[in-house]
Amino acid sequence: MTFAYNVTADTIRQRLVSAPQSGEINPYPTDILHRPMRPAAVLVPLFWQNHQWQVLYIRRAAVDGYLHSGQVAFPGGGQDPQDLSPEDTALREAQEEIGLPPQQARILGRLPLFRTISNYVVTPVVAQVDWPFPLRLSHTEVSRVFHVPLQWLADPAHQQVRESSFANGMTIPLIYFEPYDGEVIWGATARITETLLKALRL
Repeated sequence: MTFAYNVTADTIRQRLVSAPQSGEINPYPTDILHRPMRPAAVLVPLFWQNHQWQVLYIRRAAVDGYLHSGQVAFPGGGQDPQDLSPEDTALREAQEEIGLPPQQARILGRLPLFRTISNYVVTPVVAQVDWPFPLRLSHTEVSRVFHVPLQWLADPAHQQVRESSFANGMTIPLIYFEPYDGEVIWGATARITETLLKALRL
């Protein structure tokens, strides 16, 4: 298969619609996760720069006791009562965390649901965003914003799979990307990224 790194936003939208949406991506042993799981959403922001698509990421702030402290992620969080859809959640969280105005994001589609070790079931919402926009970081939640070319992410040489072990003796494969701009994309964020890449392959 060929990776379509120079497709238009309309083509990305079409491929997300045609990509498999049923089921959940859940790599974890059943006794690791607890129910009920809280609904959440993340925004997967894309923008066109230097003749190619870029993916926007954040690094979570270092917070004592927070499971995802200091990790690379997408803007997002738990669904609030006023949120009418995963898109509402993703756009609200992106505005709160990095200052992205909702009107500067055009929704392209969704990726399959993801379960996380922190007991969330996450809907990734893919959007084309206007870049640059004035960043306003919520410093209690986000320490940095950076971006990575989609074509770089699609190169198999920049990915590897490592085994992660649990106390019950079970292991799961975790995707890790090679360091880029001093950051390492791994775990649920890497799985979401890889699912996006699969959706955009011809």
